[in-house]
Amino acid sequence: MGAVVCRRRSRRRRDPRSRPRREAAEGTVVLKRLSLVAVLASVVSVTAVSLTACGSSSGTADPGSGAPASGAAAGASSVTVFAAASLTESFTELGRRFESAHPGTKVTFNFGSSATLAQQITQGAPADVFAAASPATMNTVTDAGLAASPTVFVKNTLQIAVPADNPAKVESLKDLTDPKVKVALCAEQVPCGAAAIKALDAAGLKVTPVTLEQDVKATLTKVELGEVDAALVYRTDVIAAAGKVKGIDFPEAAQAVNDYPVAVLTKAPALDLAKGFVDLVLSPQGADVLTKAGFQAP
Repeated sequence: MGAVVCRRRSRRRRDPRSRPRREAAEGTVVLKRLSLVAVLASVVSVTAVSLTACGSSSGTADPGSGAPASGAAAGASSVTVFAAASLTESFTELGRRFESAHPGTKVTFNFGSSATLAQQITQGAPADVFAAASPATMNTVTDAGLAASPTVFVKNTLQIAVPADNPAKVESLKDLTDPKVKVALCAEQVPCGAAAIKALDAAGLKVTPVTLEQDVKATLTKVELGEVDAALVYRTDVIAAAGKVKGIDFPEAAQAVNDYPVAVLTKAPALDLAKGFVDLVLSPQGADVLTKAGFQAP
């Protein structure tokens, strides 16, 4: 019987240098799995945020508050309004109300001669809203393609402003033709000056002023300081002077009524807030403020 030979299976010895390679490969697989999990988590997070944003962007607002229908402009916290000097008091009040309805928003005003403001806008001055004291000055801006669809929101009429004690005893437009009466008028190229000329022409009168001012506030100041005996200014400015001057009505003023248009500028940096402010001006709340200031409904 032949001998049975039992061969012992020899174990193959592993190369110790292969362990680092195997561990590195396993580590790579783990890292890839972790990266995939992170990517999936990011996708879920972004989707959730997008859905939340879509669900919260469709708010509407009370038109009387001047809030934009689609919410405040992203990142916009201020709105710049260029407005005729005669709107100073009423627009300042509307600005306070707008800021109250839009916490964190600042309304910045540039009040002055409508003609000067229109020129500044056409020369590139940054502004969101323009409110002028005449359609002619608004046309300067619309003709340049910088405003569209202006809306007339109020009218204004002239009065003769005299010092409270009326030392020159002015009672009518004709009294302003007396060489002894010192008169201040707005310059012809600004709305209050154009209106004054129209009223004087309607009366067939010629007045030689001692000074021509660039806006109605500067003209009225001459009366307040006693530098002139009379001036042709808007009724609203006499009311705003709060007793410092006296206003005298005259019939020819009906021939020189000024329409006031307002418009959002096409290059408005804060377009939504600009629309909101104009909405406030045109709202019943805005009309109430303007009427109390002496303006008339259009």
